[in-house]
Amino acid sequence: MLDFAIFAVTFLLALVGAVLYLYPASRQAAGIPGITPTEEKDGNLPDIVNSGSLHEFLLNLHQRYGPVVSFWFGRRLVVSLGTVDVLRQHINPSKTLDPFETMLKSLLRYPSGGGSVRESHMRRKLYENGVTNSLQSNFPLLLKLSEEVLDKWLSYPETQHVPLSQHILGFAMKFVTQMVLGGTFDDEQELIRFQKIHGTVWSEIGKGFQDGSLDKNTARKKQYEDALMQLESILKKIIKERKGRNFSEHIFIDSLVQGDLTEQQILEDSMIFSLAGCIITAKLCTWAICFLTTSEEVQKKFYKEIDQVIGKGPITSEKIEQLRYCRQVLCETVRTAKLTPVSARLQDIEGRINQFIIPRETLILYALGVVLQDPSTWPSPHKFDPDRFADDSVMRVFSSLGFSGTQECPELRFAYMVSAALLTVLVRRLHLLPVEGQVFEMKYALVTSSREEAWITVSKRY
Repeated sequence: MLDFAIFAVTFLLALVGAVLYLYPASRQAAGIPGITPTEEKDGNLPDIVNSGSLHEFLLNLHQRYGPVVSFWFGRRLVVSLGTVDVLRQHINPSKTLDPFETMLKSLLRYPSGGGSVRESHMRRKLYENGVTNSLQSNFPLLLKLSEEVLDKWLSYPETQHVPLSQHILGFAMKFVTQMVLGGTFDDEQELIRFQKIHGTVWSEIGKGFQDGSLDKNTARKKQYEDALMQLESILKKIIKERKGRNFSEHIFIDSLVQGDLTEQQILEDSMIFSLAGCIITAKLCTWAICFLTTSEEVQKKFYKEIDQVIGKGPITSEKIEQLRYCRQVLCETVRTAKLTPVSARLQDIEGRINQFIIPRETLILYALGVVLQDPSTWPSPHKFDPDRFADDSVMRVFSSLGFSGTQECPELRFAYMVSAALLTVLVRRLHLLPVEGQVFEMKYALVTSSREEAWITVSKRY
């Protein structure tokens, strides 16, 4: 999974909470540029809240103080890295513990670690293969659900506004639930129920843990815990049903059940993919369509590639893999939307970045949203320009950040394939058009979303 994962502020809180009272916290920032605590107890938390998001706070901090900056969370020193160069100095690609899994498990209150390096590696490979195999097995379902979105949009008058975020979330939820959990979620009522409790768990991970408000609101906390319990109950039931039996369709849980995992490990991995796979996919699809509506030239070029590679023939996973420009569109979507703006690691041992000594047990933030908009790495950084990824050197930089290549996480790899299939189905038959006057304002959290519903219009290709 991503060496730079998705869950930012939430992991910051969870990880700091775990280490805050276990180690004596130095009040010295080791000479690293940055800001002093605003409050003795909360450090710079009020500044983060006033900035609107951790990403916006870090953007301002790096603009003021440079690529390596420090601030305080409570009494804990935090160091943020904001350029490709300093990130490369800190990355250890051989690390076996994945921050994505560690972060999400800490938020879900699941124990992490405990196994050998070999066991961790085997479990990770089982997870990755499960995603790959179940996606391949369920590719016909992916096309079917993509065609359903197409048919719905084809039925609309050309002037009708389409609620993009709503439709795409529904599409992603349908596919992920059926791919992970199986045919139970063919039933519309079961899907609606699952989507409701999924949304409760995800929103509280994103909001309640982020600002500490969940523990201060008894009713909200109970609602969250009830939803998490229901989600676990659904997963446990399906895990039990799939054990020791053969089914015609292969789903993600089957790969885990067939491996040498405990029931708790199967539950944890199923939960992680059910939560993250859906949201990452939904937001990537949504932003890609938003950006395509604002660039007629990009959309024309994408349609031309579809026509050359696939033509009027059937869409297959092999053909999707050949859509190079489509991949460039998706990579540029991840960059422009700053899809995963922040991630974090704990400094295991004392280290050095540039001339700065990083003390042991310092929390290190990877300010990915800052890095992805750095003009020294990305000329015209605010412009949506997929052509920049035609350059292999640019793709190598992107890969070094964990957004493609060998360090790419299974959830993002999954999201790329699902998004490519959906976009191919839609663009082959439709012009994707903007709603006049609408501005897509970004909301930065665990995964970047549109602050308001994203509306588009469509017209048929003749």
